[in-house]
Amino acid sequence: MALPNIFSKDISDDVIHRINNLKPETQSGWGKMNISEMLAHCNVSYELVYSQKHPKPNFFMKAIMKTFVKKIVTSETPYKRNSQTAPAFIIKDSRDFKTEKNRLIDYINKTQQLGESSFDNKESHSFGKLNVNEWNNLFYKHLDHHLTQFGV
Repeated sequence: MALPNIFSKDISDDVIHRINNLKPETQSGWGKMNISEMLAHCNVSYELVYSQKHPKPNFFMKAIMKTFVKKIVTSETPYKRNSQTAPAFIIKDSRDFKTEKNRLIDYINKTQQLGESSFDNKESHSFGKLNVNEWNNLFYKHLDHHLTQFGV
């Protein structure tokens, strides 16, 4: 079953609506992150696309990522609860809820406005070139997993 298309305005708006239903006091249904850390964690997927904040993996690490992690991240199979996360996605400092929420909404809007054509065969930070479906799954599945974790 195909995942909803995060590049479509309707789906992006739906995800943003879910984000807007979050409050600073929203509690997680599982896991260790608080709401602000979760939003910052979700922003990392977009930072890897739109910023140079995170160093690129070396050749060996990229080969490992492409071989063992790419399918997990880009497939339609949902993430398991409490699964291990990559070091770049672990938020170690305290974050401001409103700032992280607004950043995430801005990233979702920017991605939707750029559209599918901007992502077709675009090089990812860790997995090499991805097709539109893989990019969609990477973005949508991750957001849906964590929004579900926080009950929206």
